[in-house]
Amino acid sequence: MFERFQKQLQENFSFLNGKRLLLAVSGGIDSMVLLDLFQKLSYSVAIAHVNFGLRADESDADEMFVQNYALEHQLPFYSRKFDTEVYAQNQGISIQMAARALRYTWFDELLAQENYDYLLTAHQADDVLETFLINLSRGTGIDGLCGIPQQNGKIIRPLLLFDRNTLLKYAQDEQLLWREDSSNASDKYLRNQIRHYLVPELKKTSDDFLSSFQNTLMHVQQTRSLADDAAEQFYAEVVSAQEHKFSINLPKLFKRKNHQAYLYQWLQPYGFTAWQDVYDLCSAQSGKQVFSKNYGLLKDREQLILYPLLETSTDETFEVSLTDGVNFPLNISISQVADMQALGNSVIFVDADKLQNPLSLRLWQKGDVFYPLGMNGQSKKVSKYFKDERFSLLEKQNTWLLCSGDAVVWIVNHRADERFKISSSTQKILKITLHL
Repeated sequence: MFERFQKQLQENFSFLNGKRLLLAVSGGIDSMVLLDLFQKLSYSVAIAHVNFGLRADESDADEMFVQNYALEHQLPFYSRKFDTEVYAQNQGISIQMAARALRYTWFDELLAQENYDYLLTAHQADDVLETFLINLSRGTGIDGLCGIPQQNGKIIRPLLLFDRNTLLKYAQDEQLLWREDSSNASDKYLRNQIRHYLVPELKKTSDDFLSSFQNTLMHVQQTRSLADDAAEQFYAEVVSAQEHKFSINLPKLFKRKNHQAYLYQWLQPYGFTAWQDVYDLCSAQSGKQVFSKNYGLLKDREQLILYPLLETSTDETFEVSLTDGVNFPLNISISQVADMQALGNSVIFVDADKLQNPLSLRLWQKGDVFYPLGMNGQSKKVSKYFKDERFSLLEKQNTWLLCSGDAVVWIVNHRADERFKISSSTQKILKITLHL
C-alpha cells in the first residue's frame, strides 16, 4: 500500500510538496494510517483533533491518545471540544450534521489562523460507498451521487483509492496503534446500518465490487459535468440577473421538456429542498412563494424571482439624521443646496422647515397613506400606488418609506410626497439622495 500511496501522491498531489499540512486525526484506524503515511514521507504535518463530547470519558480518552502521539512525535497539536448535542438541538439538525458543521468550521478557522496550506482528512473508499447509498436512499440529485471529491478547495482526501480492509492490513503490518469508536458498533445511525448489513452483501456479489463502483462514480461525475455545461448555456437564455436577485422566464423555460432538471440545477445552491413545491410554483398563481433558509422564490406573472430574505423585520425602523443621513439598510445622504439641479427617482428636494429631525426609514406597511407629488393634495394609499404602478409582490415587500413623524416624505426611489415640496416661501432646501 505504501508504494501505491506514494505513487498517487506524486501523480495527483505533487502540489503538497513543501506545504504546511493540517491532518484531521480522530485516533481511529483510518486517520492513524494517514498520519503514519505522511510522516514516513517526511511531510510537514500538524494534528487537529475534535472532541465532540458524545461518548463521555471515551471521547476524552481519544483526545488524550492523539495528544500523546503528537507529543511523542513532536508534532504541533490542536484540539477543540464541542457540546455537539446542544448545538444540534439549537440548530434543529441531526447529530451527524452538527458534528460536520462544527468540525469544518473549526478547521477553516485553524487553516486561516495558523497559516496552514491544506487540510487532509482520512476518508476512504468504503466511506464513499456508504455516502452514496445514504444519499441514494434519501432521493438525492446527481450531486449526491458523485461521491466524496478528492479535493474541495483546501480540503484534500488522499485515501479515497483505498478500502477499509487495505488500511486495516497496513495498520496491522506496521503495528500501528489506534482507538476503536464504540459508536461504530451501534445501529442507531443510518450509516452504521448500511456499513454493517448492506455493504457486506453488496461486496459478496463481486470480488472487485468497490473497483466497479468507483468506475460508476467516474461516469456519474462526467455526466454531472455535461449537465453543468448544459445548465450554464441555457441559463444565459432564460435567466436575467439584477443586483441580488434573478428572474427565470417561464415561457422560455417550458420550451425544454426537462425544465425541472434545470430548475434543480440552478436553485439547489440556494438551499431549497422542497422540490415538488418549487416545481408546482411554476404553474401557481402570481404571489405564491417557496422559501429556503435564506432565500425566497416568488411566482410573478410569467416569471420566477429568486431573492435573498430580508435581514430586518418588517416593523424595524432606522433613524435618519438630517445632517448625516443613513448607511443601513439603504445608503441615503442629505445635504443643503441652493437650488434644484438634479432629477431622477433617486433624488428628491424638500423644505427643511417642514421636517422633524431625525427622519425615520422603514418598510412599507398596510394602511400607509401619502400625498403623491403633483396630485394637488389628494391622498392615496401606498398599496393603491403599488397597484397602479404594477409593483410585484417582491417589489412591495422591499419598498422603503422615508418618514417625518407619521407622515411619508418619500416612497424611496419612486415618488415624493406633496406636503414637503419646495415652495416660494422655502428658506432652506435639502437634497435627499439614494445611492444605488
